[in-house]
Amino acid sequence: MHIPHIGLGTFRLTGTQAIDSVRSGLELGYRHIDTAQIYGNEQDVGTALRESGIDRDEVFVTTKVWTEHLEGSQLIPSLEQSLRKLGLEQVDLALIHWPSPDGAVAVAESMAALLAARERGLARAIGVSNFTMPLLREAIAAVGAHNIATNQVELHPYLQNRALVAFMLEAGIHLTAYMPLAYGKVMADPVIARIAARLGATPAQVTLAWLMGKGYAVIPSSTQRVNQAGNLAARALTLAPEDSAAIDALERGERLVNPDFAPRWD
Repeated sequence: MHIPHIGLGTFRLTGTQAIDSVRSGLELGYRHIDTAQIYGNEQDVGTALRESGIDRDEVFVTTKVWTEHLEGSQLIPSLEQSLRKLGLEQVDLALIHWPSPDGAVAVAESMAALLAARERGLARAIGVSNFTMPLLREAIAAVGAHNIATNQVELHPYLQNRALVAFMLEAGIHLTAYMPLAYGKVMADPVIARIAARLGATPAQVTLAWLMGKGYAVIPSSTQRVNQAGNLAARALTLAPEDSAAIDALERGERLVNPDFAPRWD
């Protein structure tokens, strides 16, 4: 299945702010909305989707199952609850948000339940998020790489996850980059700023174009309509090989998302 190259993230957005952000994004032309159970905004996202008047088939919706619901007996009921909140019969993509802390629930158990959810029609496709290479191997052994639509991971100029990327490329698993603008740090980067100035673009657009040029999907989050529009315009930007190489050289292993329940990173 095709995952749209750019989507609208909704992390940390709830209530009116979430509704307004999604409504604005849809008006501008976003057709990929990313939410999660733990964000507490699935109902808000659903409200914005309904009020937009856009046909359901035109919008790609992703949600993510939280760690408390990864047991085989709990995953499907939790996803059904997400669908009720979203007001949808099916999401386009359902992901395991984080691997079970300390391996309390086996990857194989969660993946089997997620595959069963897809077979019931609760999701068009399934995948994972924040999975390392060892965890991906377990997921592949459980359901096959062809059933893993994407692995959503932190990826930006300062954390490029090259070993994981190479593994996923070989396995044929798509990558979705979250935190693509590194909490806004790219805006002040002199290398990216020089490229942006030469191209008449913004640092955010250059960074998103760099990621999309590698074949990744990106899900930047913004509550500002002007920034949403600017990010969406990155689809029209193509970087020269030397510009991409300059951004490649910014790698410094700077991980920004590392909760205490995270897996042991590659």
